[in-house]
Amino acid sequence: MSNETNYDSVFGKMALEQGLCTSDELHRCAEESQARQKVDPILIRDLLIKKGYITATQAQRVNNAIKEAKATSHQIPGYKILGKIGAGAMAVVYKARQLSLNRIVAIKVLPQRFTENPEYVERFYKEGQAAGKLNHPNIVQAVDVGEAGGYHYFVMEYVEGKTLYDDLSKGKVFAEQEALDIVIQVAEALRHAHSVGLIHRDVKPKNIMINKDGVVKLADMGLARETTDIEAAKTEKGKAYGTPYYIAPEQIRGEMDIDERADIYGLGATFYHLVTGRVPYMAEDPVEVMKKHLREQLIPPDHINTSLSAGVSEVIEVMMAKNKAERYSNVDELLVDLKAVRAGQAPVRAHRRMDVSMLEQLEDGETVDLSERVDVEQIVTRYKTLILVLGAVAVVLLLVIVMLLLR
Repeated sequence: MSNETNYDSVFGKMALEQGLCTSDELHRCAEESQARQKVDPILIRDLLIKKGYITATQAQRVNNAIKEAKATSHQIPGYKILGKIGAGAMAVVYKARQLSLNRIVAIKVLPQRFTENPEYVERFYKEGQAAGKLNHPNIVQAVDVGEAGGYHYFVMEYVEGKTLYDDLSKGKVFAEQEALDIVIQVAEALRHAHSVGLIHRDVKPKNIMINKDGVVKLADMGLARETTDIEAAKTEKGKAYGTPYYIAPEQIRGEMDIDERADIYGLGATFYHLVTGRVPYMAEDPVEVMKKHLREQLIPPDHINTSLSAGVSEVIEVMMAKNKAERYSNVDELLVDLKAVRAGQAPVRAHRRMDVSMLEQLEDGETVDLSERVDVEQIVTRYKTLILVLGAVAVVLLLVIVMLLLR
């Protein structure tokens, strides 16, 4: 009976963690199961199904996850699995104890259904190896990667806290200073990754964690690519790698020469989401979202959240420029402006880039949004005045030539 009770407890906890039932529903079923224990025993699992809180299919998935976790705990030597943290499209993450050092870690395990595909296995190991090159307080630390008993696993630092997505999904809009503090820490993490030749390529709220002490941690190097890996660039040419809501235009086009400016765009899109409470581009179809990244003009964040400073809005707009040549050249340049805005100063580099970009657009005959940009308006006015003067001179010269010809 104790084994059944233990199984039922684990089942209920996992069903709750996966959002299949509410804590109230689980509590009611647990109380009823306890009351019927001596007369008409019934598992919490079966009560959840009977009352319609979860489906039989959902129950089977939880059951399979329990079995896999149990099998995994016996297969990875040196670690004791304590419970499931979460699951993604390609991996399951467990909380575990590293027995040799008596510390808590997180273990990402590749489900066995993926182990038969060499591409999935290779990508899994590349993630571990990429993370192993990084050593920074704002990056989740890699511990080990390997295979045991048919399971491929990646051990990493356990971060007790939450992701930015957890707060955003509850409707939180971050205050400007709080968002700046977070983005600056992520930028510091990216600067370190870029310094060793790694581009993250999937900067988004789900991959940014905050621990109990408020320290921000960049996670998940699953799509990271070395800037020197020409073979990988050729293989991935023409394919879009990233998350639609935060992906850079050059990633959508599948360009080969993806560099650190793609990460700056992803961080800019995340920054936009933090301070406005919405993603930069919204559509029901992910393909339509990506088309908007390529073609649709960005609504300035301070037009959505009017409490934002003009400086923050300028920085985000430069970070999210569709043409990567108009973004910050590197994270060092970005950090100068982020820290300036945090200190209440103007973002000098953003000003320069926006001014040059707008003048280039005027030369190409394009339109430019000048709303609430006094300094840029003055530049454009001078530019138009020069054109008018040159035009007037040309008319006078033409009249002189005509008069000479009529003599």
